[in-house]
Amino acid sequence: MFDLITSKDSNVKNDVLSGITVALALVPEAVAFAFVAGVEPMIGLYAAFMMGLITSAIGGRPGMISGATGAMAVVMVALVAQHGVQYLFAAVILAGLLQILCGVFKLGKFIRLVPYPVMLGFVNGLAIVIFLAQLGQFKIVNSLGELQWMQGSMLYWMLGLVGLTMSIIYLLPKLTKAVPASLVAIVTVTALVHGLDLEARTVIDFVRDLLPADQKDSATLAGELPTFAIPMVPFTWETVMIVLPTSIILCLVGLIESLLTLSLIDEMTDTRGRGNKECVGQGVANTVNGFFGGMGGCAMIGQSMININSGGRGRLSGISAALVLLGFILFAAPLIEMIPLAALVGVMFVVVIATFEWASFRIVRGVNKEDAFVLFLVTGVTVIADLAIAVVVGVIVSALVFAWKHARHIAVKSHIDDDNWKVYELEGPLFFGSVTHFRDLFDIANDPDDVVIDFKESRIWDSSGIDALDTLADKYLEQGKKLHIRHISDECRSLLRKADKFVEINVNEDPRYRVATDKLA
Repeated sequence: MFDLITSKDSNVKNDVLSGITVALALVPEAVAFAFVAGVEPMIGLYAAFMMGLITSAIGGRPGMISGATGAMAVVMVALVAQHGVQYLFAAVILAGLLQILCGVFKLGKFIRLVPYPVMLGFVNGLAIVIFLAQLGQFKIVNSLGELQWMQGSMLYWMLGLVGLTMSIIYLLPKLTKAVPASLVAIVTVTALVHGLDLEARTVIDFVRDLLPADQKDSATLAGELPTFAIPMVPFTWETVMIVLPTSIILCLVGLIESLLTLSLIDEMTDTRGRGNKECVGQGVANTVNGFFGGMGGCAMIGQSMININSGGRGRLSGISAALVLLGFILFAAPLIEMIPLAALVGVMFVVVIATFEWASFRIVRGVNKEDAFVLFLVTGVTVIADLAIAVVVGVIVSALVFAWKHARHIAVKSHIDDDNWKVYELEGPLFFGSVTHFRDLFDIANDPDDVVIDFKESRIWDSSGIDALDTLADKYLEQGKKLHIRHISDECRSLLRKADKFVEINVNEDPRYRVATDKLA
């Protein structure tokens, strides 16, 4: 619907300017996700810096931005609440090591098993989640300490500044693409708000709202360099058992979100990222986070889209974003604190529009109902639950849909040969989904005394198919008829219990394939 990509190729100027834009947008999200996880804001900012720097330097997808994310923050809440932040650091280290192992053993390729409707649902769901998250910026804390929606002039100025930001981002590229439109929009709106003293909430107002009343006056984003420290937890097996469940979930959620974001950027830029290398990069970044006081994280689809739409293509864009963010923390916190939230919300609204797959509406009208159902299911679960659950649900449902479709693909051609034997020539796979239809293909009562089942154009996929063939042989045997089975593999024959004696062996013509079953050692 909107072609917001300003450049297809990487260059130093675009990467650096895009990195600055991304760094500005990283600040409020890193702070917000830190509070979601129940840790201090600086822990989220450190995570955004270290994740962004390391994954950009050694990851498998140039141009992709990583940092503290909501998907992983939600997983951390229970561990932090029960055992404290030091156990979180230990869990992040272990999650990072698990991610490195996933990359070393080349498990990243399994992201290719995610069907296209699941990918569309993932993208649309995340776009909706990003949009809903921005609505929280339209709320303020009242005198009773409760959140309420903005009203009056404050709301009107907020809407107007958001609209102005989006207009600049859309219109500026028509005049010039020398600088990222998002960066120009943020600078322009910030100057306008403070130059005219407009009624607008800023980043530091957002931070104050998240802090207890006794800490609001001292709120700041200024900090120091992260320092190395081994997590202060007992080095015992009990500690491993405490952090292991959280680490496994962090590992899986982080890799799923990162690899799906990688695939999305591949599609947008017509390039190919390296999934296994990205697993290693994410793992190293999370491991370092645990030792340097960060909350860990993974790829951020919102910031990645800002980067891509602003012209960031190379590793320098992510490295620049991380270093600029560190510069903000160390030297320029007052400048970041004065940025209006409306400018950042406007940038994120543009990201939502660019991220949402508007073509999916056209696809829904054209594709079959099963794919449309999977698309809407994954979108809904992403919004209601989280990304990892949505992808798992989508893959499972897609597999069941695939099985249901192929269950109807088994068919038979029958004829009487020269010996007056009836020959059934099967076509299609015999597996758990097609066994019911398979049984209905045969006319046992009216068949002649000799019946041939020819599997030359068919395959037995699993133990359900084996059992169905055994049952069929038993029924023919009860009728006093002789069954002949042709063209099945040696493994199929060894798995048969009742029909094995009916198999005709032809070494030159019999196929060789294996069956999905646990009956063989």
